[in-house]
Amino acid sequence: MTVHHAAGVGYQRSAGVYERSRPSYPMAALAELADALPLQAGRTVVDLGAGTGKFTRLLALTGAHVLAVEPVAEMRARLSELLPGVTVTAGTAEATGLPAGCADAVVAAQSWHWFQEADALAEVERLLRPGGALALVWNTYDTSVPWVRDFQDIYFRLAPRDLPSPLDDGWRGAFAGRRGWSRIQERHWANPHTTTVTDVVERMMSSSHVAVMSPAEQERVRAEVLAVLGSHDATRQPGSIEMPYTTDVYWVRRG
Repeated sequence: MTVHHAAGVGYQRSAGVYERSRPSYPMAALAELADALPLQAGRTVVDLGAGTGKFTRLLALTGAHVLAVEPVAEMRARLSELLPGVTVTAGTAEATGLPAGCADAVVAAQSWHWFQEADALAEVERLLRPGGALALVWNTYDTSVPWVRDFQDIYFRLAPRDLPSPLDDGWRGAFAGRRGWSRIQERHWANPHTTTVTDVVERMMSSSHVAVMSPAEQERVRAEVLAVLGSHDATRQPGSIEMPYTTDVYWVRRG
């Protein structure tokens, strides 16, 4: 399986921290997708790049049969531990190893930007039954908040040039002129995440391109993040803080 180095190595090293430091998703977003796709008992949904199951556990609440696909062994192990009732398989979005026509819906939460989009879309087309749908979900930082903007600036300054990102909307290009897909529909929700300064720092340290750094480099990143957080009133004091995210949901139907 071919996986971007930052994801393959970084998430291998930080699966536990990833699970602890990342937010979940609003129940309103799940309800919207459950109605739109739809997701319910008797239907099957494939979760691509399922990670530790942050969105997988919500999909399971719909009653649909969930097939979680995750290439990183450490992530799969954590997912299986947390969600023993979900079918978890090794595979990539481009080569899931699942049978053709097995899914009524395919979902990629916090993962589509990592994929080779043309190949992943071809695989989705192979998996979906007629009338099936694909949903893409991301939690993104609300950078209208000054400390969040400064925090994200560190993330992008450290990122290698080839690090994929959902923020440029480049993923939409895979659907341009591709026959057999409906118009992209979308909804967006505020998703405030109650956390601590310690977990915000760990959120940075669990980022794929930071997790692959040497210990000395990671300590320099940690010190910089702490300095930024210490410079803002909202994050200077210990205790609970609110990290504002926006949950972006897109879906498109096949046929």
